Amino acid sequence: MAGKKQFDIATALDAAMIQFWRAGYADTSMDDLSRATGLNRSSIYSSLGDKDVLFTRCLERYATRYGDKYDDALSCAADRPLAAARAFFDITLERIADPRLPDGCLVAQTVMAIPVLSASVAARAREAIGFQHIRLRAALKAGRLHDEAAESFATHLAAVNQSLAVMSRAGTSTEQLRAIVDVTLDALAQALGTSDRDLSGTADVAVCLSTEH
Repeated sequence: MAGKKQFDIATALDAAMIQFWRAGYADTSMDDLSRATGLNRSSIYSSLGDKDVLFTRCLERYATRYGDKYDDALSCAADRPLAAARAFFDITLERIADPRLPDGCLVAQTVMAIPVLSASVAARAREAIGFQHIRLRAALKAGRLHDEAAESFATHLAAVNQSLAVMSRAGTSTEQLRAIVDVTLDALAQALGTSDRDLSGTADVAVCLSTEH
């Protein structure tokens, strides 16, 4: 019974996450969450928490799920920094292109909604978006960029990554999004040196993603 309950909670959290992702925190009501999860209000409150608690759990779930994917993509940064950066963006582009998922990024949406969020949820949103900068900076330093350049490019790459999600919601095509990534990677290639410019090929990206679950 314990195993079944855990499975049901995981399924309900995924359904709630998709609902928040699709409509946003402010425009998602408890009735919406009830319809999405198939649970009545009483069951939601007792098993998943109130709206703030549930949203925080969904945000944690989202950040962990895609954070793990980003970490896998960046794992080869020491040897193939440019390929790692491309693999990092590929995670976002593949998520955007997945018809089963809502457009955009739950973390980016949440940060933009901070004025209407509780202090605890807003703090978690800032923390989630900060993690992306931290992982990028560590990867770029491993890829032989000095501290100042790694900091600047981590800020830039994180900003581009979030903008891809926002622009996808505005209807920007996959080809246009990839063109944005290409310009960004070209600038990074120049900072890394010309010897790294050829590391963005499909084979090298595949190596970076070989540990992805």
